[in-house]
Amino acid sequence: MTTYKLLAVDVDGTLLRRDGSIHHEDLRAIRRLQAAGVPVSIATGRLYSGTRDVARQIGVIGPIACVDGSHIVHTEGDAHLYSRTIFGADAALLRSVIERHAMACFLFAQDSIVHDASGVPHVHYVRTWSSAIAEVERVLSHPYWEHDHGLLALVAIGTERQITAAVEEIRSELGHVAFVASFPVARDPRASIFAMLVRAAGPTKGTAIAWLAEHHGCSPSDVVVVGDWLNDVPMFEVAGRSFAMGQAPESVKLAATDHLEADGSLGGGIAEAIRRAFGH
Repeated sequence: MTTYKLLAVDVDGTLLRRDGSIHHEDLRAIRRLQAAGVPVSIATGRLYSGTRDVARQIGVIGPIACVDGSHIVHTEGDAHLYSRTIFGADAALLRSVIERHAMACFLFAQDSIVHDASGVPHVHYVRTWSSAIAEVERVLSHPYWEHDHGLLALVAIGTERQITAAVEEIRSELGHVAFVASFPVARDPRASIFAMLVRAAGPTKGTAIAWLAEHHGCSPSDVVVVGDWLNDVPMFEVAGRSFAMGQAPESVKLAATDHLEADGSLGGGIAEAIRRAFGH
């Protein structure tokens, strides 16, 4: 059996169940693995402020990767080790696109999220990234757009037509510096509600796994990863062994080396992956 040296797990739908809890079997398996000397880390789309408590709950002492690898923070002392943002003229151009298409906008910066009144109906959805959310008078005028540290990410919500047009414009004008993805949020008889996520181009969960592996003195082929969604595919592609949760889309399962019986609603996937990859 290959001896793997690091475990990295996704959070939502993987480590956390739908109710936000961790299955007791997953928690016990993680602690057994850590006691055996194998470090455990996290690779998530969440902000660090939305991940810190989860990391501490499972006893992670070390760096974790947030915002799909755009932000890496050490859980001990909250030291910021790596950050890739959108700033300066690029942030200004992004702001003009958002204003032009009149979408509800949420800015992710300084490990927090800000929005204005137009975003209030969608706060419950964006809260999955972090509960550090504040309403401001006008998000398009907020100082985060011009902050020296830049924007970690941006989520905009609107109709399918608004989102599609904005995505096309961002890819055309900012494709060299920005990654953008769109996806449906909810549907009702009146309109299709879509969201758009924008963050700096370059980082992915795959680059995060390479960073974490180097930190722990091993290579990506020594890492086991567990995830359930499209943003987990880049880490599946670089890790030595990858497990897709039972509820993962077929395209995600095809990218993984292994499929799990457990699904995110019940939990237990981390324990299953640890048992199969590490023998614990």
